[in-house]
Amino acid sequence: MADALSPLPRIAFVGAGNMASSIIGGLIASGHSADQISAADPFPASLERLREIAPVAVYSDNTSAVEGADIIMLAVKPQVMAEATDSIAAAVCTRGALVISIAAGVTIDSMQARLGPSAAIVRCMPNTPALLGCGASGLFANSQVTDQQADFAQRVLSAVGITCWVDSEPQLDAVTALSGSGPAYFFLLTEAMVDAGVALGLDRDTATILAKQTCLGAARMALEGDADLVELRKRVTSPGGTTERAIQSFEQDKLRDVVSRAMHAAAERAVEMSREMG
Repeated sequence: MADALSPLPRIAFVGAGNMASSIIGGLIASGHSADQISAADPFPASLERLREIAPVAVYSDNTSAVEGADIIMLAVKPQVMAEATDSIAAAVCTRGALVISIAAGVTIDSMQARLGPSAAIVRCMPNTPALLGCGASGLFANSQVTDQQADFAQRVLSAVGITCWVDSEPQLDAVTALSGSGPAYFFLLTEAMVDAGVALGLDRDTATILAKQTCLGAARMALEGDADLVELRKRVTSPGGTTERAIQSFEQDKLRDVVSRAMHAAAERAVEMSREMG
């Protein structure tokens, strides 16, 4: 592995949307020099917003942005991935740049078909809390990725949250179902709690702020405490109390089965998207 204190090399971003801007902001905050970052995007408004975050070099074409880059971050929609990979293929071949893709459903095989069999590629699945520096990203590297490049990829994604490596590329479908789509599950449950609070007599503003703060506090207890999730639940669930009655209702309605079916549906859709992307 590379020395954790060594500087990251030059990084080019293909795509300058919200996720790319967040990662760039995180890199700058962690000490990476803005003059070592470039970005390309066909939309001037995206580049203008990025320049408000950091004085990085911006381009309207991918070829100019990736010239001389050691790491190329593909932060584009899956539908334009073929065009994006074609535009960086020469740079990848000439310089041996590491390619990091955050495009859902686009497999390493499909990228190598355009970038060449020797291309070093890391696929990762971040989630939207990365926009606040609280993301969770799953990563998988192909066999061409060196230890140093894997270290670089982890440090780039760590700029916006935690990172976890998985053992096989198909496991990224499980990451998608868990952390990639997970924020939406959280929001849905919070919505349901607010609606139930209103039905019990609270005004919506009060129910909303109580639900949000409760979720924030519970998440911090889970992350910062010394107990696992089961123990934390037991500590809140007094025998014969109100929480126990609610948990019993959840269990009787088979909440775990509902969550399992939903996540399997998400994982299956991730597999379908990979096939559709070719």
